[in-house]
Amino acid sequence: MAAKDELGKHGEQIAVDYLLAHDLQILDRNWRCPDGEIDIVAREGRTLVAVEVKTRSGRSHGTAFEAVTNAKVARLHRLAAGWLAGRQESFDAIRVDVVALERFAGDFVVRHERGVC
Repeated sequence: MAAKDELGKHGEQIAVDYLLAHDLQILDRNWRCPDGEIDIVAREGRTLVAVEVKTRSGRSHGTAFEAVTNAKVARLHRLAAGWLAGRQESFDAIRVDVVALERFAGDFVVRHERGVC
């Protein structure tokens, strides 16, 4: 596995651990369909949460949040609706969150933005 892929996989596990520690329930990971992928599908109360995880080892290519465009957020909303289609459960809302991880001095700093637009 390439170093970039290893970094991303490690970052996703840190994000899962973080979300669980903050009372979100993980429903699915790396859900794929022909239109794209949701890194983490979670539940917070009656809200379905599509979580995009961005992991960076530095800022030479910008911050982790800069990598999440408005088009990506709109696609995640559509993907979350697709994930929900055909399932028996219902939610009051669908939200897109971003968990950004940046490595500084060997440790990751986690930043969680809820309801990004």
